[in-house]
Amino acid sequence: MQIIVNAEPRELPPGASIVNLLESLALPGTRVAVEVNRELVRRAQHGDHQLHEGDVVEVVTLVGGG
Repeated sequence: MQIIVNAEPRELPPGASIVNLLESLALPGTRVAVEVNRELVRRAQHGDHQLHEGDVVEVVTLVGGG
């Protein structure tokens, strides 16, 4: 299936979750915020939130420092 991630098209297998997406992007799930179709998805729901054809996903990485 095709989704849009940070304004770029991306292919994922049908039934993929946010966790699967983050793994394919090589991003740790603890340092990101994910929005699907303009709705924030809580980290605790990343494994259960199934993505669908045409979803628009925004992934923001959190960076610490001083």
